[in-house]
Amino acid sequence: MKIERFYSEIKKRYGIITRARGSFLYTQKNVRLTDLNQEGGRAILGWDSSAYTVFKNTLSKGLAGSFETAHFARLQKALSELLKSERKIILFSSKRAAMEAALLLDANSASVYKPFIGVDYSAVKNVIVAPPLPWTNNFWVLAASGGLDPAILPSEKFPPALLAAAARSVYDLIAALKVRQEKDFFIYDKILTKFFERRSCWLRPKVPQEKYDAFVLACLDAGVAINPDYNADSIVPYGADKGVLKKMGEINV
Repeated sequence: MKIERFYSEIKKRYGIITRARGSFLYTQKNVRLTDLNQEGGRAILGWDSSAYTVFKNTLSKGLAGSFETAHFARLQKALSELLKSERKIILFSSKRAAMEAALLLDANSASVYKPFIGVDYSAVKNVIVAPPLPWTNNFWVLAASGGLDPAILPSEKFPPALLAAAARSVYDLIAALKVRQEKDFFIYDKILTKFFERRSCWLRPKVPQEKYDAFVLACLDAGVAINPDYNADSIVPYGADKGVLKKMGEINV
C-alpha cells in the first residue's frame, strides 16, 4: 500500500493527526493510534524527540543556509561514537545514491545501519545511516572508515540546523541502545508473532503479500498503524502498554 493511501485511510476513519507523542498518534476525532510504522524507523525513538529543540535553537541563530558551520563535524563525531570507529561522512538526499557511493568505495564491506539487532558495525567499512529523526526521509549519511576524496564523492549540502538535530538524534540513539533490551520487545509477542516474524524490535510480515493491504486496514480499524509497505519492517511500540494491541490480536487474516 502506498503511503498516500495509508494516510488517507487514517483520515477517513479518524480525521487528521493532531498530535504525536512517544509511540502514539492522536487524531482529530480523539482516537489514539498505536504507531508501529514510526516513519519507517525515523521515529523509532518516539515522536517527542529532544532533537526538535536542538533544531529550533539552531534555527533561531539563523543557521539555515548552505555555509559551513561546526555541525557537520558534530554529526561526524556522533556517528563515529555510534559505530564505535573513526568515521568520515558524506551526506545524500537519497538512499540509492548513498548505497551507490558505499559500493563504489568497497563493494565487499557496505551495509545499511539497523539499530538494536546486535551487529558490530565497527567492522563494516561503509555504513549508511538514517538518523532517527522524523521528517528527514530525504537525508542519508554514508559513514566511511577509509579516506574520502571530496572531488570524487562530494557531500550534498543540508542546513546546519538539520545537521545539529541529526547529531542530537544520534546521541539519543546511543543512549537508547544502552537501555532498550530484548525484554522490552518480547512482551508483545503473544499478539505480534501471530502476524510478524520479530527480530529485536523489528517486525517482518508473516501475512501473505496478497492479503497485506487488507491487513493494514484491519489494523487501522483496531487502532494500530503498521508499516503500509509489505517489503518494509514495522516496529515494536517501545514503552506502550500491552493492552493497546488487544483489538489487533482479534484480527483474522
